[in-house]
Amino acid sequence: MHSQDTSNPPRHGIRRAILALLALLVLCVAALMWWWDSEPPLFEPAAVTQAQMQKLKRPASTGAATTVTLITSVRTLLDKRGGYLSNDKLPPGVFMDNVPNWEFGSLTASRDLVRALRNDFSRSQTQSTEDKDLAEADPLLNSPNDRWLLPSSESQYRKAIKHLDGYLGRLGDSDDSNAHFYARADNLADYLQVASARLGSLSQRLSASVGQIRLGDVPSVDAPAEASTARAPGGGRLVKTSWSRIDDNFYEARGYTWTLLEQLKAFQQDFGPILRSKHADVSLQQVIRELEEAQRPLHSPMVLNGSPFGFFANHSLVMANYVSRANAALIDLRELLRRG
Repeated sequence: MHSQDTSNPPRHGIRRAILALLALLVLCVAALMWWWDSEPPLFEPAAVTQAQMQKLKRPASTGAATTVTLITSVRTLLDKRGGYLSNDKLPPGVFMDNVPNWEFGSLTASRDLVRALRNDFSRSQTQSTEDKDLAEADPLLNSPNDRWLLPSSESQYRKAIKHLDGYLGRLGDSDDSNAHFYARADNLADYLQVASARLGSLSQRLSASVGQIRLGDVPSVDAPAEASTARAPGGGRLVKTSWSRIDDNFYEARGYTWTLLEQLKAFQQDFGPILRSKHADVSLQQVIRELEEAQRPLHSPMVLNGSPFGFFANHSLVMANYVSRANAALIDLRELLRRG
């Protein structure tokens, strides 16, 4: 009788353990990807502003809603489910692209607003001194969105929030050396022009998911970097987004319109008197309604890209429709604001 050696486990047992561990790891990564792959819910700027001003124990002055909305939008970007993913270099964040593109779209709108706050809303004229906190928040919020080495993107954006909190804390004081917010029609019209250009670009990029024929022989300076161009029958250029960028454009548009929608709701609070005096409040409500439609939930596990009148849906074209309609209403709103 030979005794059986049991000092070392069989090799197949080790393989099974390794495979089971790998399967468990893959399952955990997949579960986290599913859990993190969601857009944050909308918030109500009026309610958030009221709660924030109660913490500060002071009444909400003009500009408070816009500032609190900007702060809340950036904080949501950082503290939503899964945190900030654009600079992740490890699983599961490194495998995800929908949420990072949403983050970039949202960040673009926040960057536009902080620049407008610094250069326009907080200054009575071009010769006036810029606000010290906004002068710090602007470059911090414009830090690269995918930096993971120190200083990381998150740390820079949290510093920007602190400076915006400082501006909010000084807003409305009677001292001329403190923060100000000038709710003038020309300031609002200038910012809406920036937003209109963003919406127009997003609409073009979304529509290019099925290909667009652009007439003329002008060089393609406005074609998206991810789009391919070719000569179309009968002249013109056929611009079509590559398949790998279709969902990226879609979620970037979702992120931008999410944040712009919150900003416009805040403008209803801060620019209410000037909007009513120019009979522009209804036009602003029309823009808000179109952007709310653009934020309806996507009941599909992926962004579909069917032909325009085909059997399957084309989510990019649906999104482009809402973005274009919002932009058209925004142009009408700007015209009303610019009238004397």
